[in-house]
Amino acid sequence: MDPQLDQEVIKTAAAHDGPIETDAVIIGAGPVGLFQVFELGLLEIKAHVIDSLAYPGGQPVELYPDKPIYDIPAVPVCTGQELTDALLKQIEPFGATFHLGQTVTVVERQEDGRFWVETSRGTRFLTRTIFIAAGVGAFEPRLLKVDGLDKFDGTQLFYRVKNPADFAGRNLVIVGGGDSALDWALNFAGEGPNKAESVILIHRRDGFQAAPASVARMHELCENHEMQFLVGQVTGYEEKDGRLTGAKVTGSDGVTRVVPLDVLLVFFGLSPKLGPIADWGLEIERKQLVVDTEKFSTNVPGIFAVGDINTYPGKKKLILSGFHECALAAFGAAPIVFPEKGKIHLQYTTTSPRLHKVLGVESPVFD
Repeated sequence: MDPQLDQEVIKTAAAHDGPIETDAVIIGAGPVGLFQVFELGLLEIKAHVIDSLAYPGGQPVELYPDKPIYDIPAVPVCTGQELTDALLKQIEPFGATFHLGQTVTVVERQEDGRFWVETSRGTRFLTRTIFIAAGVGAFEPRLLKVDGLDKFDGTQLFYRVKNPADFAGRNLVIVGGGDSALDWALNFAGEGPNKAESVILIHRRDGFQAAPASVARMHELCENHEMQFLVGQVTGYEEKDGRLTGAKVTGSDGVTRVVPLDVLLVFFGLSPKLGPIADWGLEIERKQLVVDTEKFSTNVPGIFAVGDINTYPGKKKLILSGFHECALAAFGAAPIVFPEKGKIHLQYTTTSPRLHKVLGVESPVFD
């Protein structure tokens, strides 16, 4: 993230004795949570944003900051980091306050209809509305379960790639059969500044849950001796002088072989964990929050859910779908925040002087 942009856009909370009284709390600072700030801002509702990560961006920044995204409307291609930076710039006029590196632990409705919210750092809020934009919840990578292997976590064992350059010129063993495993195997085996010394891909079977084109390209690289693919499972490891030196791989023939390595990269996907959200009295279906499609409200009035955390008939887990949900959720919240205003009418950023004012732009003059 651009440090200058970080200072200008991300307003962090100052010390506060009593609870922070606000109209909206957004749980989750991924792309959908950030766009929720924008849609609320257009209705002149300021928000506080809470996220367990130490920086905004959610899964795209945490898991694939440099990988291209192609399905953001009007943006032919951008990385997760570029999308996050653009969203932060877009919400700058609305002055949202960020509370990063903390999770929401308590949500309780008060007698006056507001919600009492507490975080793991002891930050407290009294808010009229809550927007849960927590992706798949407190997502955690599925771990490679080999006794003792966890002592190498963060030094030679990794479940995500934050800086691809860290792995250039290394002997890599990559475990997994999904898009992430294939994508990174191709990235490190191909020509470029991040090219590894060697790449060995390990998957428990010869079938993959990845794009067919990626699988075909992987086999092509193997035929050209630019990488290797082994069918098997990691069942142990070897070490020397406190360093991980090899993975013990048991193949379908029952034979265990030692595969030498410098770094072990594991991509088994994410394990969704709702955490405290499961205790807030919300209707849950398969670890997702059930919402309506009029205003994306949960079964608790005043609590909305947008993005991958919610479910409804026809739900598609796309960032662009989450953006749409943010707009309707904001309009659903407006009568709660401004009960005296009655119906809130839709206005367009192209022509509305009021929206130009809240955005801090000059109203255009049309001939």
